[in-house]
Amino acid sequence: MPTQPQTITEKLLAAHSGRERVMPGEIVNAAIDLVVAHEVTTPPAIRMLKKLGLTKVFDPAKIVVTPDHFVPNKDIQTAMLTKELREWATEQGIENYYELGNHGICHALIPENGHILPGMTAVCADSHTTTLGAFGAFATGIGSTDLAAVLAAGELWFRVPESIKVEISGAVGEGVYAKDLMLYLISQIGVDGARYAALEFTGSTIDALSMEGRMTLCNMAIEAGGKSGIVAADQTTRAYLELRGKQDFTTYESDPEAHYMQTVSINAETLEPIVALPHLPSNGRFIGEVEPMGIHVDQAYIGSCTNARIEDLRIAANIFKGRKVAKGTRAMVVPATSNIWKQALREGLLEIFAEAGCVVSTATCGACLGGHMGVLGDGETCISSTNRNFVGRMGSPKSEVYLASPATVAASAITGRITDPRIFL
Repeated sequence: MPTQPQTITEKLLAAHSGRERVMPGEIVNAAIDLVVAHEVTTPPAIRMLKKLGLTKVFDPAKIVVTPDHFVPNKDIQTAMLTKELREWATEQGIENYYELGNHGICHALIPENGHILPGMTAVCADSHTTTLGAFGAFATGIGSTDLAAVLAAGELWFRVPESIKVEISGAVGEGVYAKDLMLYLISQIGVDGARYAALEFTGSTIDALSMEGRMTLCNMAIEAGGKSGIVAADQTTRAYLELRGKQDFTTYESDPEAHYMQTVSINAETLEPIVALPHLPSNGRFIGEVEPMGIHVDQAYIGSCTNARIEDLRIAANIFKGRKVAKGTRAMVVPATSNIWKQALREGLLEIFAEAGCVVSTATCGACLGGHMGVLGDGETCISSTNRNFVGRMGSPKSEVYLASPATVAASAITGRITDPRIFL
């Protein structure tokens, strides 16, 4: 009897649950290959384990730890959280601990150091863990209670998600990037359009995307309500991993006849740069609609786990080179990891940013979540390469955040108002 066709996500969860196949809606207990921990959500899990008398993690080699949300520590409370994380990592013998100066936003640091591979299951108590699905892995965010459970047991229960196929075809036009593709998708299906579903990205546009671009797509799967985002591993994936000395892994792909709850088709050739207006990532509008509004920008922010990789910084630097940030606007560039910062230094990108009048920070989540290093005040407007523009996300609930690609953010910083980046390309 032939096996019923399955999606890549179903195959991954079946393989990690000791099952031949699983069905959407089923509850499975899956082995976890990678657990990522940072200083905000991990300390509560540590305390739960101690309270239960569980003194050893399931496997220190499968855990990666880095402080990233408030780096360097912004106050006593964050200093104590980081201290608690650091002491726990030492106590548990976790060798993959990335300290200040060698740290980074976890969703960028993990791929950069080759910790995520195709065919793996990965969790972190952070919603943007979906980023790691770009490598053909099942990766999702969990809460601190589930984090405690997986740190102790090495496995976790899931309801098998339905899958939504997102087919994106055609060559992207000038000034259009992965961020624009994702903002457009979310504008079409809404912030709950993929609720608890696995968003599977396919098509010729995806095939042509860099790993950085694929990570941007999967990162924002959660902004459409997704349980996960995923791109099947291909030669682009393999080339990225070979540079990090990784060649041994298992790949999965969806069967041609696999069932999807929905298929969304997008012609990338019809798109232009997109800006998501306050206060939802789904409020995407083409730049041709937004630019005539003449929206003044108090702050332009290039950073976060979504768009602060070296590819993003190169795109922004290409626009900033030889130009200046507009009077009355402040611009910030926050590389996603220490290594990206160093690479940007070697390539002369940091000098370009500084000469343009930008402030360049060390790697941190920072202002993306209204933490520090760029928090907004009452009545201020920010255009940002981050992932969320909810009320109060980056500071005051009386501020407004517009989401865009690094190119659109850079162009807007130069003119002082939301601007089509294509005039500088």
